[in-house]
Amino acid sequence: MTMNTHQRLLRGPLFTCLDDPGEEATPLAATTRYLEDGAIWIVDGHIRAVEPFEVLADQLPPGIEIVDYRDKLMMPGFIDSHVHYVQLDIMASYGRELLDWLNDYTFPAECRFADAAYAEAGAERFLDEMLRVGTTTAQVFCSSHPVSVDSFFSAAQRRQLRMIAGKVLMDRHAPDALTDDTLGGVRDSERLIADWHGRDRLSYTLTPRFAPTSTREQLDAVGGVLNNAPDLYLQTHLSENRGEVAWVAELFPESRDYLDVYERYGLVGPRSTFAHGIHLNDDQRRRLAQRGANIAFCPTSNLFLGSGLMDRLACRDAGLTTSLASDVGAGTTLSGLGTLQGAYQVGALLGQALTGWQGFYRLTLGNARALHLDDKIGSLQAGFEADIVVLDPNSTPLMSRRLSQTETLSERLFAMMMLGDDRTVAATWANGRLVHERDAPRFV
Repeated sequence: MTMNTHQRLLRGPLFTCLDDPGEEATPLAATTRYLEDGAIWIVDGHIRAVEPFEVLADQLPPGIEIVDYRDKLMMPGFIDSHVHYVQLDIMASYGRELLDWLNDYTFPAECRFADAAYAEAGAERFLDEMLRVGTTTAQVFCSSHPVSVDSFFSAAQRRQLRMIAGKVLMDRHAPDALTDDTLGGVRDSERLIADWHGRDRLSYTLTPRFAPTSTREQLDAVGGVLNNAPDLYLQTHLSENRGEVAWVAELFPESRDYLDVYERYGLVGPRSTFAHGIHLNDDQRRRLAQRGANIAFCPTSNLFLGSGLMDRLACRDAGLTTSLASDVGAGTTLSGLGTLQGAYQVGALLGQALTGWQGFYRLTLGNARALHLDDKIGSLQAGFEADIVVLDPNSTPLMSRRLSQTETLSERLFAMMMLGDDRTVAATWANGRLVHERDAPRFV
């Protein structure tokens, strides 16, 4: 080990998933790991070892920095599979259904990101907020302006974050200030891919907004790019709202259903994320599963816009992977904990209980698997990148009191899931660096 390596050790209770714990109240054997006095040894941004502190104590080099989190709970950094950074400023705008929301709020807000200074400031604000709520990786919609993507990736690179993002593609049914030339938007995407995809911890995701805002020619061109570069991601929207589904049927009468539009142009594959997927039938779920795609479940957004209740267990039964997402700006919180609360409420309405085990799995390793990043992030294991969130069980008097009444880890995790918010995140680490500290001194 060279003299210029950067090492530190985080000490305290830790919880991580090693596999899917299942849907039952008790996790499947060997799927989770909890250490009451754990230690995460970090070397140059990666986890070297995760063990009880007493096991590592005699192996540590002299003078290594030890960060004491013995009154906290460490987990892998949270992951968000679908979020719009350019919509941060329209959160909590008066509720409308999806298509009205786009015209009244989304499109005017996104027009502002043509300005480089505005985009740069917006990217910084967004990443500040993400790290404040413990989210270290996200798949992000930028606007249709290439500068919005450059600004986002530049800000994420400076912070050494693992992020996936892309320029929105749409060549119709949107304001002129947002629409692409049919093929020009794809050429812009190819330039952005060359500049950013695979650079440090960054990846590119092709981003047609949704079928109604792209012509057949644009969708076909996007499919060609994806076919020639299978390590790229793709993100779009699918069957969020019944009015949207009906509109797609009018625009693409040759397609048997909404999903078939994307299938015709080669957009459905193992790195494809389709946000929402509420109004799907079993055949559509099976077709998505066969191609390895995933549905981003966006509970707070679906509830806020009244879009419907996503049937998570129907997806599971079809073999279809689901990820978990905030979908800000229609989502009402960037917090992964808030997203879990929404997911529990949707599940309760459908008779699909969500345990703390399953909730935190989906927010970490489950989302990493959906995004094909589970060899890098999503679990606290040797060799993984050191993205870590530190939760404070005493962040509010109510949570502290509630946790004092719990007897098992299962109860504790569930209570933290349901009562947690941004105050619960005491610290966030990304690539082995402290990138957010709740109680850091602030100077005015």
